[in-house]
Amino acid sequence: MKIITKNQAIKIRKSEGTLVTYFLFDEYEIHYNEQAPDSTQLWHHHKKIWETIYLIEGELTAKWKENSEIKQQIIKAGDLVEVEYTPHTFTNHTNTIVKFLVIKQKLTGNNNKESMKTDKVLDE
Repeated sequence: MKIITKNQAIKIRKSEGTLVTYFLFDEYEIHYNEQAPDSTQLWHHHKKIWETIYLIEGELTAKWKENSEIKQQIIKAGDLVEVEYTPHTFTNHTNTIVKFLVIKQKLTGNNNKESMKTDKVLDE
């Protein structure tokens, strides 16, 4: 087992008001975000990285481009967003900090659902 403490992570405060704590690994990345009140991330997308977001606390307005049309939806704590490779941004439209995890992976295209459900061995 390996434990990476928050002091070993890379911390960056982005210009739009998000504090990001990055945990970088060879095949994936996890980062913890605290997005400031009344702030909006820059529009962006990823060409090769699959991005998944899990809201821990608060709510955001998710905006994304689909066939040249901008769509939006409010997401709340407990919601999960598979951003995929879609151009997107998130706005914290509230007056409190919003906390969320971002998982970035380079996917292989293999369906591993069954092994994800069953790959657990109980130890005595």
